[in-house]
Amino acid sequence: MLHDDAVEVLSSWTAPTPEEEALRVEFLEHLRTHDDAMLRECVPGHLTATTAVLSHDGSKVLLTLHPKAKMWLPMGGHCEISDTSLAAAALREAWEESGISGLELLPGPLAVDKHVVWCHPPRSWHLDVEYAAVAPAGAEAVMSEESLDLRWFPVDEIPELSDEATRRLAARGQAALGSGSRMLG
Repeated sequence: MLHDDAVEVLSSWTAPTPEEEALRVEFLEHLRTHDDAMLRECVPGHLTATTAVLSHDGSKVLLTLHPKAKMWLPMGGHCEISDTSLAAAALREAWEESGISGLELLPGPLAVDKHVVWCHPPRSWHLDVEYAAVAPAGAEAVMSEESLDLRWFPVDEIPELSDEATRRLAARGQAALGSGSRMLG
């Protein structure tokens, strides 16, 4: 079911850049050639779900200081067998890593990204499908064991110790929120 959802989501998604269109096609080919493409056990690489958690007004993004990457990144990670969709995996990861209940997922995905990881030494790939979610007003984040630190940053002031994919996702999430888009509560 999760594999089929990923194929459907990526088949119907319009990539906003030529680079992301090439990744979208690559992700679909990976899904076609790997029955286990959604699971961490898929050695060459696997699809993952990431979520930029935005403040209720969209002015800030919650980032985690990732213990392995040593960078400020959005919430996200591996899909689980119990996940019914990419959107559900993205929302679960956001809740687990932020401790914020009542997150509202914006329609997505908003971006895709591919990066090297070390799930299967010497390396493998995360084929990242990226979403954004909005926290309720007054939400208090709770740091998980998967983080060295957890902080809110203004969307236009994400620290240098981050990456362009994080900045892009936060900006696209802010724009989607500004357009009034909402998906799941």
